[in-house]
Amino acid sequence: MYVVESKEGAIACMVLALLFLGTWPALLTLLERRGRLPQHTYLDYSITNLLAAVIIALTFGEIGNSSNDHPNFIQQLSQDNWSSVMFAMAGGIVLSLGNLSTQYAWAFVGLSVTEVITSSITVVIGTTLNYFLDDKINKAQILFPGVACFLIAVCLGSAVHSSNAADNKAKLETLSVDTNKGSNTTDVPPKSSQADLESADYSSLKPKAGTADFLVQLENRRSIKVFGKSTVIGLFITFFAGVCFSLFSPAFNLATNDQWHTLKDGVPHLAVYTAFFYFSVSCFVIAIVLNVVFLYHPVLNSPKTTFKAYVNDWNGRGWAFLAGFLCGFGNGLQFMGGQAAGYAAADAVQALPLVSTFWGILLFGEYRRSSKKTYALLISMLLMFMVAVGVLMASSGHRTES
Repeated sequence: MYVVESKEGAIACMVLALLFLGTWPALLTLLERRGRLPQHTYLDYSITNLLAAVIIALTFGEIGNSSNDHPNFIQQLSQDNWSSVMFAMAGGIVLSLGNLSTQYAWAFVGLSVTEVITSSITVVIGTTLNYFLDDKINKAQILFPGVACFLIAVCLGSAVHSSNAADNKAKLETLSVDTNKGSNTTDVPPKSSQADLESADYSSLKPKAGTADFLVQLENRRSIKVFGKSTVIGLFITFFAGVCFSLFSPAFNLATNDQWHTLKDGVPHLAVYTAFFYFSVSCFVIAIVLNVVFLYHPVLNSPKTTFKAYVNDWNGRGWAFLAGFLCGFGNGLQFMGGQAAGYAAADAVQALPLVSTFWGILLFGEYRRSSKKTYALLISMLLMFMVAVGVLMASSGHRTES
């Protein structure tokens, strides 16, 4: 099997993983904003996410000669390594729960803030756990100041969301007042309440991003309705997802390095590719079970649907498939880099909000026409995030195979 051995190769894996992991959330957000049901999207995403792990295992995991000490993927499937397999599958379960939660958090909190908060929580908890699991191969004097920067970014992310929510509320109140006065510049009949604003037909209009008309049109098109719901719901879902994300990397670390010595004597450690395969299988199973349930019993007042409707829904399916591939290959590259340079340093890929924020602003018009306070907080959040990522990468160590 192919093994990343150099620090430079590990960093290259992290950078590529960063691009992939920062892009796939934007694709799922795009589909939700176009009205595609999240249950349909996530089922499609889950198929290609698993397929990516299979492709990685059958390529990188089968390169070169196989031996008892360093078995290839297929040979390792028959070995007595179920204690490590269970750690890998546990990691896949929490990742699946985290990814599923963020689908709904994006609608309530926005792509940028959701990714910053979840990624920062992942680093604060997960990186600390990985540092000790990796026998402290990362430089603590560099690593933990980076973790502190991520913690500050969490606080700034929450402040950005609160400020932007207040800006949007003010825009909608202004629209309501203007329509009552008959001074609305759109072709929409006068309305007098928030419920009326939600039901207005804005489909024929193309309002500018960031305006009240834009927010109303977005609400009408999207599959998850957020008007009138407490912002606390979105933040709760976001923090729950962050805690889930913080546990999957340490679980994968235990699966590949057996720090707790659960394997029998003579049984080799689980290879990254084998662990990633089991990790992705459990992630897939949880995603399929939960989303099939959500088809018939949706959460957060999402529309009810059926499995037949899902099969026939080809609107945006290609984008959902692409998102699954990007996430799968991104996670695989993260683990390949982490096995070489330490999983604590590999958590630098949690810089994905830098990529997601770019897509959020470019594709979705996030933060357009917001207040100066919101812009100042947003810039501070991103700057702190960039500093944190640079510091985390600088803490990279090198794992020695015994």
